[in-house]
Amino acid sequence: MTFSREQLLLYAITDRRWSDKDSFFLQIEEALRGGITMLQLREKNLSTDDYVDLAKRVRGLVSKYKVPFIVNDSLEAALLSGADGVHMGQVDNIPSDIRDKVGNDKILGLSAGSVREALKAEEMGASYIGVGAVFNTSTKGDAKRVELPLLKEISASVSIPIVAIGGINENNILELEGSGIAGVSIISAIFAQKDVFSAAARFKALAEKIILN
Repeated sequence: MTFSREQLLLYAITDRRWSDKDSFFLQIEEALRGGITMLQLREKNLSTDDYVDLAKRVRGLVSKYKVPFIVNDSLEAALLSGADGVHMGQVDNIPSDIRDKVGNDKILGLSAGSVREALKAEEMGASYIGVGAVFNTSTKGDAKRVELPLLKEISASVSIPIVAIGGINENNILELEGSGIAGVSIISAIFAQKDVFSAAARFKALAEKIILN
């Protein structure tokens, strides 16, 4: 799949704390119907085999909507499942030849929390950079805050697109306007909601307002 910065506009990340075995795929489909433009599957406690199996099922669902599908923190699961790409953590913990391992036809996302890390991610061949946590977040308790001035500085320091992540909700998303980001990454504000479809649709409109206008 060809990657473009527009695909980062509303980047949803799964979290099964708010779903069960049956509702997980329904939640993803509702988010897709609501307008998310990229989906990342994030699992922390699965074996590689189980991660691959789950990723294959999610990929099949996501591909029907022609939305990029990214696997978090497992290159093996990403490649074996046929995902469109992989997102890996802080660049200091990632091998320098990660782009060679991923291949040039896959999307590579890397996390950064400073200008130095962002520049390094770009040098490593990242397709995009995830920057955060831009607000306090309950989904990643150890995340360090990246205040708005630093987010703007990071955005201005690299030529590849930036997606803001961490604690973004309907009350604070407008604060990101003018930060130079290409998109917002949302977890609980979509998947913890009873009406996932409506939540995704509202965030799509808000993301368009702060990024495309």
